[in-house]
Amino acid sequence: MSTRDIADDLVTMWKAGQFHESGVKYWAEDVVSVEAMEGPMRTVTGKTAVNGKSEWWANAHEVHGAEVEGPYVNGDQFVIRLKMDVTVKESGARRQLDEMCLYTVKSGKIAEESFFYDS
Repeated sequence: MSTRDIADDLVTMWKAGQFHESGVKYWAEDVVSVEAMEGPMRTVTGKTAVNGKSEWWANAHEVHGAEVEGPYVNGDQFVIRLKMDVTVKESGARRQLDEMCLYTVKSGKIAEESFFYDS
């Protein structure tokens, strides 16, 4: 699959609420996931570890709604803008998230994902 094909399918899956499933489908075995925050999950490497991070996030938040913009493709990379209305389950705090998600594709899989947001 081309970068465009993966980007388009990822957006389609996200619009259907399939965030975790899209990662499982497209992450490379040695995928690197980089967050814009400090802490133990700032950089996570490997499909198993990134899958675990994704499952943690899904279990820690209740998603009330999401908006997806893009994809914007350039060579082997693409960007998606994601806006989410979530409640953090532990605190009960409702938050509006707005982030840019940068993906790099190699050999038909997502080799790296980086997230940009105001933490």
